[in-house]
Amino acid sequence: MKVLLVDDDPAILEVLGAFLRGAGFEVLEAEDGEKALELFPQADLVILDLMLPKVGGLEVARLIRQERPELPLLILTAKGEEEDRVLGLELGADDYVVKPFSPREVVARVKALLRRAGLREELVYGPLRLLPTRREAYLAGKPLPLSRLEFDLLLTLAQHPGVVFSRERLLERVWGPGFPGVDRVVDVHIAALRKKLGDDPENPRFIETVRGVGYRFKDPDAPLP
Repeated sequence: MKVLLVDDDPAILEVLGAFLRGAGFEVLEAEDGEKALELFPQADLVILDLMLPKVGGLEVARLIRQERPELPLLILTAKGEEEDRVLGLELGADDYVVKPFSPREVVARVKALLRRAGLREELVYGPLRLLPTRREAYLAGKPLPLSRLEFDLLLTLAQHPGVVFSRERLLERVWGPGFPGVDRVVDVHIAALRKKLGDDPENPRFIETVRGVGYRFKDPDAPLP
């Protein structure tokens, strides 16, 4: 899972980033609000300092909530910033940590927020099993040989069964903002995924095409509407 760590203090980026990586997370780093707004579409969770250059942390939090209301958001504040902390929570932050903090406590809070958000350490849909932190996928008990992009694409869809993702949103989430790609890139990778999953596009078990929009993950164990 990808954690976006936003702080203008290089020491915090280095130390907290190391603890998060040690816990099995992929860490994206931003030293200012502008970079944070560029990277957050890729993240599964954001750790956000409120005192940031270029674009302030409260504005970043507001824009994140506007674009991705489901994204877990943990804010970092200094002891004397009670008013900003309250504003951050009012903007939709899920939790906060006061500086100075224990990196182990932050990692524990990150795991708790991800569990609360339903981003579990294991996802099972019928014969398909995904282990996000280990980046492993199994089908009927056998390992699935997925590329990095194929795994990220499948995980993005599987973490939100029933949610329709446009090709543009998938490009932004999986390939990253500013990727000079076209919608066809997503279609090619979806086709490769379906082949490895043994998924029939006309009668899919897992990845369903929503014509004119994009794709969604179809939980094979979900009851029919």
